[in-house]
Amino acid sequence: MMHTVEWKVRLHLFEDDEGTTKARVVLDTGTTELTGQGTAHCHPADMNVPGIGDELAAGRAMTALAKELLDAAERDIEGMGASRPSTREAVGWST
Repeated sequence: MMHTVEWKVRLHLFEDDEGTTKARVVLDTGTTELTGQGTAHCHPADMNVPGIGDELAAGRAMTALAKELLDAAERDIEGMGASRPSTREAVGWST
């Protein structure tokens, strides 16, 4: 049985005047929305390079989103009557 879906991801980046970049990533599965947030701060002694702050904040937001998605999958697995595994690697399909 074929299963094809499209999930949409939106990434929002905001930088303030003090060199702080905030990122918010939203995953929309069509039935659920999950979010992740990340922040990057430019050290006062460093040159402010907005692209680096964007990369750090976005990466941190995506890491937080990945955790939310894995947590949701684990809850769904438990909802099917399976017990929660002791490690994340043991959940679901192998990579």
